[in-house]
Amino acid sequence: MTKKSTKGKIVSAAWKLFYEQGYDNTTVDEIIAESGTSKGSFYHYFEGKDALLGSLAYLFDEEYEVQEQQLDPSMHAVDQLCALNRALFEMIENRIDIDLLSRLYSTQLTTKGEKHLLDRSRVYYRLLRKLVAAGQEKGEITRDKSVNDIVRLYALAERALVYDWCLCGGDYSLRDYGAAVMPMFLQSLRIPKAPPT
Repeated sequence: MTKKSTKGKIVSAAWKLFYEQGYDNTTVDEIIAESGTSKGSFYHYFEGKDALLGSLAYLFDEEYEVQEQQLDPSMHAVDQLCALNRALFEMIENRIDIDLLSRLYSTQLTTKGEKHLLDRSRVYYRLLRKLVAAGQEKGEITRDKSVNDIVRLYALAERALVYDWCLCGGDYSLRDYGAAVMPMFLQSLRIPKAPPT
């Protein structure tokens, strides 16, 4: 994996501090110190602390890059998608402040500009397309739907689970609930492996 970029260091440090001490109690100077970067670097990428709220998608993508390296290529493609979902939901539960996540979802609903969560050039969408296409090539995922349609359905299911978790104030385990629901949802895409002869 490549060395984390300056922007990535700033984003990771910011969300770590937001989780530990709250958004309102975190200063730009603390983010700069935690990230080991400079004030000039910070303001090169972000106009201020509020601009970091839209960077959560970037943090998610970092997690997907880590998980991609850890996926077992011999696993069924649907099981790989489920493993990816579990890892992301565990990261959200353990590292993302639910109030900030709720705020991000609400701004994505009302913004007229870029909707980071829907940016199809993100690592998230590229990785999902790669896994689904490989699953179809290996005969593990149905070809009744296109790669893009399956990725859209997966992302929709994932966002729905996160939205519900935020709506309920995080009063249940997102990881555990996702681990129960996503396999049921993805079951309709699975083509079972033939038993060895």
